[in-house]
Amino acid sequence: MTKNYLCIHGHFYQPPRENPWLDKIEKERSAAPFDNWNQRINQECYHTNAFARILNDERKIRRVLNNYEFISFNFGPTLLSWMEKEDMETYEAILNADSRSLKRWGHGNALAQVYNHIIMPLANERDKHTQVIWGIRDFEYRFGRKPEGMWLAETAVDTATLEVLADHGIEFTVLAPGQAKAFRKMGDKNWQDANGSINTRRPYICNLPSGKKISLFFYDGGMSQAVAFEGLLNYGRFFAERMTSSYNDDEVELVNIATDGESYGHHHRHGEMALAHALHHIQKHNMAQLTNYATFLEEFPPEYEAQIHENSSWSCYHGVERWRSDCGCRMDNSKGWTQEWRKNLRELLNWLRDELAEIYEQEVPKY
Repeated sequence: MTKNYLCIHGHFYQPPRENPWLDKIEKERSAAPFDNWNQRINQECYHTNAFARILNDERKIRRVLNNYEFISFNFGPTLLSWMEKEDMETYEAILNADSRSLKRWGHGNALAQVYNHIIMPLANERDKHTQVIWGIRDFEYRFGRKPEGMWLAETAVDTATLEVLADHGIEFTVLAPGQAKAFRKMGDKNWQDANGSINTRRPYICNLPSGKKISLFFYDGGMSQAVAFEGLLNYGRFFAERMTSSYNDDEVELVNIATDGESYGHHHRHGEMALAHALHHIQKHNMAQLTNYATFLEEFPPEYEAQIHENSSWSCYHGVERWRSDCGCRMDNSKGWTQEWRKNLRELLNWLRDELAEIYEQEVPKY
C-alpha cells in the first residue's frame, strides 16, 4: 500500500478591478506592457500553468503539462468571472483539469472559495451565509458539481465560520499550522496544546458546538514559506526532492503545502515550469502519490480531533487585527505613521452594510 502522499495547493485570486460604472478594467500603467494587472498576471501565471513547459537538457520543449490536473486549487469567483470573458482557453483548461482529476482520483482538484474574499470572522452571520452560498453556487455553475472543500480568504477562521461551512455541506477546509490550538486522538480525554505546531501530515475532525463536524487540513508551514519566499521554485528537481525527502515510511503521511497560486509564475518567474518539472519528476520516479484533499480524506478518515484558535489567519500574527485595528502589520514603518484609521473604516463599513441591508430588503420586492 502506498504510504507517501503529496498534495500541492494553490490559492488563485485577484480582486475585482472593474470600474463599476463601465464594468471594464481601465488601463493600469503599472501593469505595462499589458493593459491591466489581470492581463499581466494571467499571462505570467494562470495561462502558463495550464500550458507549462517541461524542457530537456538541451532546453528544448519535451512536454507541456496542465499543472491544474495534478494540484489542488481554488480560484476566486471574481477572477474566474473575468477569465471567462477574457481568456476562454485558460478558463476551459482549468475546468477540464478538475474534470480529469475527478475521473483519475474520484474527487476533483478544485475547491470553492468564499465569494468576495472577505475576512469571515469579521462578517456578521448573514454575510457569512451569503459568502458561502454564493461561493457554492458559482462553483456549481462553473465546475458542474458540488464543492467538497472551501478555501477561506486569508484562511481567516472562527467557530461561527466553520458552523456555516458545515451548515452548507462543506466537508473540509485548509488552515495554517499556527491556527491549531489543541489536538487529541479520538477517544482520548485530554487535549494536547499545539503550541504553534501540529502534525500537518494527517487530517483532523473539528467537532462543532451545534453537533456538526468539519474536517481540517493544516498545511506544512515551513515548506510553504520556502515556496513563497525562499527560492524553492528556482529548480524543479530540487523542489520535488524537498517535498518528498522526509516521509516516515512506517505510517501513511500526507505532505501538503499551500501558497498563493501566483507564486507559480507571477511572483517567481517561470515558477510554473518548476512546478511542472517537479510534478513530472515525482511521478516518473514514483517518489510519492500525488493526490488532492478530498481523495485523501475518503481513503484515510481523520483519527484525531483538533481545536482552532479563534479569529486567526495565515497572514496576520495578531489574528485578524490587520483588517480592523492598528495591530502593527504594515510595510511602512515610518516614524509617526500609524494605521489607526483601520478601526474607523471598519466601523463605518459595518454601519453602511447594516443600513443598506435594510433598504435592500424593503425595495427589492418591488421589482
